[in-house]
Amino acid sequence: MEFIGSSYKGGVKNGRMEGTGEYTFPTQTRYVGEMRDGMFHGRGVLYFPNGSKYEATWEKGVDTQGTLTFADGLVYQEKDWDYCTSSDRRFYSERCNGLKPAGESQLTDLDPPRVIPEGCYDCGDGFYDPRTRVITAYTGTFLRNAVGNGFERSSADQNQGP
Repeated sequence: MEFIGSSYKGGVKNGRMEGTGEYTFPTQTRYVGEMRDGMFHGRGVLYFPNGSKYEATWEKGVDTQGTLTFADGLVYQEKDWDYCTSSDRRFYSERCNGLKPAGESQLTDLDPPRVIPEGCYDCGDGFYDPRTRVITAYTGTFLRNAVGNGFERSSADQNQGP
């Protein structure tokens, strides 16, 4: 496991994963659940770095029945799936909360959307102002200066690693 960047915490029998444990892949996807003879076996959940999860019953490392839940709470349905089909391209929030009235655009899945000042750009963790070359958090606090082709991070960000 260490050779490929994986790790395991949990029960072991005869040098193999056994009982309940947590297996972490190199991609930071985690499996938490039952193991037998070194394989996922029984009930277990795969947690993906993007916030999605796959809850399943496993048999000798193969899922036999499961449910995929996306990070936004949408549960995948194998039959009668009508979300984001070729005939219906609405966001999940539009499916749950209805469409906005005519003339009100919805550019994001957030409702209400984040407020981005005129002339600024959304960066995911804040907004970039090209006039000042500063990235500010949505709450209004300084995050970092933009320098050259990259960004100079605030001292608080530098202490938190990459």
